[in-house]
Amino acid sequence: MIRSTVAALGLLAVTALPALAQSVVSAGPTLTAVRAKGVVDCGGHPGAPGFGVMDSRGTYAGLDADTCRAVAAAVLGDGNKVRFTTLTSSTRMTALQAGQIDVLPRTTTWTHSRDTANGLNFTAVNFYDGQGFLIRRSLGVTRATQLDGATFCVTAGTTSELNLADWARANRLTVRPLVFENNDETRVAYQSGRCDVFTTDASQLAGTRTALRNPAEHMVLPELISKEPLGVAVRQGDDQWFDIVRWTIFALIEAEELGVTQANVDEMLRSERPDVRRLLGVSGDHGPFMGLDRRWAYNAIKAVGNYGEIFDRHLGAGSPVGLPRGVNDLWTRGGLMYAPPIR
Repeated sequence: MIRSTVAALGLLAVTALPALAQSVVSAGPTLTAVRAKGVVDCGGHPGAPGFGVMDSRGTYAGLDADTCRAVAAAVLGDGNKVRFTTLTSSTRMTALQAGQIDVLPRTTTWTHSRDTANGLNFTAVNFYDGQGFLIRRSLGVTRATQLDGATFCVTAGTTSELNLADWARANRLTVRPLVFENNDETRVAYQSGRCDVFTTDASQLAGTRTALRNPAEHMVLPELISKEPLGVAVRQGDDQWFDIVRWTIFALIEAEELGVTQANVDEMLRSERPDVRRLLGVSGDHGPFMGLDRRWAYNAIKAVGNYGEIFDRHLGAGSPVGLPRGVNDLWTRGGLMYAPPIR
């Protein structure tokens, strides 16, 4: 009796496999739409040096821009098959909700309300940040708590507005906020002297400082007043697309940890390491599990490099922004960048 029951269960498992495989590889609504139009539509920033800004060649460049190109390469095999829509902080989430874009990698802080009340899902963090303050050195301020009574330029539709109010209340300080529609307007207002302080994510302030007329006259104060995990968002209701975007980001982080780079990725196809072989699709069906080609991660790395290469290119010490890796380093070097295993 036991033997016949086991045999029946084994037969059931075998007969169920084709149906399971079919459900795994079939394309969901977003993947189907992206393939039909032949492009991934991404939300873009009006101008955030290091994250998303037009460079001298007219190319939209930055960490967020390359995150989108990695997704396009994973899905369509070509990192150039992207289309960027410039969005303000106030319109970015509405554009994603409405289907105007497929993915939002645009310096967007992952918060509870954004993740639960806006019809969005955050896939992964591609940069850990915190809110800071940009000031003129001539102000003679060395600590943020010395800014009592100052005028603060801040961008509408950002977590910076609420954080500023919370910080001032907690420290019993008086602040006078001037709110603008986008970061460019905020930067211009700060540069023209309409406010004493520009407050937003510290990484963006570092980039903004490089674009000012005399960067040496300005400084970013060392204190951070908030946690700003900048995440990449998709619409709720399409688990397959959520997985594709999330695991593309993880693949870039895993590639750095395994020493797979844009330059050596072809050579690494011949690696005997099981984890490298799985990452690059030499073994396993991890791409087909998401409805993609086995070389999905290979294509992404080939297009933009691993996470460390992207960071160094746009934000690192050799870039105009000049940020240290800090918490955005790999977990093996004391940072927070940690990808679940591809297996």
